[in-house]
Amino acid sequence: MADDEIGIAVLGAGSIAEYHLAGIAAAGGASVRAIAARSRERAAPIAARFNVGSVVTDWRAALDRRDIDAVVICTPDDTHEEIAVAAAGAGKAILLQKPMAGTTDACRRIIAAARRADVDLQVSFMHRYFPEVAWARARLADDIVGRVHSMRIRNATPGPDWSDWFYSRANVSGGVVDQLGVHGIDLALQLFGDIADVGARTATLLPTRTLRDGRVVNVEAADTAFATYRFERGALATHEMSQVETRGCDRFRLEVYGDAGTLWLRSERGPVAAYAPRHFGADWHVPALPQAKLGEAHHRAWLAGVRDRSQRLATAADALRGMQIVEAIRRSSAAGGATVAVEARVP
Repeated sequence: MADDEIGIAVLGAGSIAEYHLAGIAAAGGASVRAIAARSRERAAPIAARFNVGSVVTDWRAALDRRDIDAVVICTPDDTHEEIAVAAAGAGKAILLQKPMAGTTDACRRIIAAARRADVDLQVSFMHRYFPEVAWARARLADDIVGRVHSMRIRNATPGPDWSDWFYSRANVSGGVVDQLGVHGIDLALQLFGDIADVGARTATLLPTRTLRDGRVVNVEAADTAFATYRFERGALATHEMSQVETRGCDRFRLEVYGDAGTLWLRSERGPVAAYAPRHFGADWHVPALPQAKLGEAHHRAWLAGVRDRSQRLATAADALRGMQIVEAIRRSSAAGGATVAVEARVP
């Protein structure tokens, strides 16, 4: 980089682009110098709102610019591999929106391209950086709930109504599991260790959807999935994924049950609550959490790795592992819910 300020291009101008733009602004030390979108008219308002001086209609033009050191890729899922491989070849650091890609083979090709080019590759798992998750991670390390024996994970929304590509199997092959479920899978892997086997059923419960612009689209991929996980440490989990709930949940809900206590995240008790009598007495403990702008901690961590290779995170390997579990869900559902082993993790 020519100076201390990291030059960034955001590729894609959909709803998630705003999260990244706001997070980069809050983190500081970087400048978004271009937004790439298929429609200049669609990108212009968001560019103006975040003081981005350039809008291009071909993402390749952003990769050609010498003042851009890194890219955020938040385009439809089926485009991730092509764009990420090209970005690596252009020497750009990469923050790639989840899911990393639609298959484990595609994930491996992206990782290989980043390694060849020696560029930082990160996959965006925003939930990791929420204050309640950080608090829960630290308390689990302190063993406040004892041995964890079961958990319940929920990722549920009414489903996106602003674009049709979410419901196309060509764009999102795994449907709700790829779009929402990967968030819960990543949290589970981060907090509770590896998953050994999976049982799952998936279904398409709403075969057509009406978008906010009035278009009616066919739903080609699963919009509902229920999975059970057995962790290598012996704990069991249920994971509910839905794009058909009228209200849904607040990004996610996570309930953790141990032999010495209970931990709830994003429940009716607030962002996080713990029932752990040995530590907090007989009542539920609801801690005060630090306040931060959405995306600030996430993008600060990413930018630290762009500046200093010793600060790089292993989110690409984590995303590959998550996709191995997604593929196990697909295999189990195709086999009528039979328990299937997750492919062995490759170092």
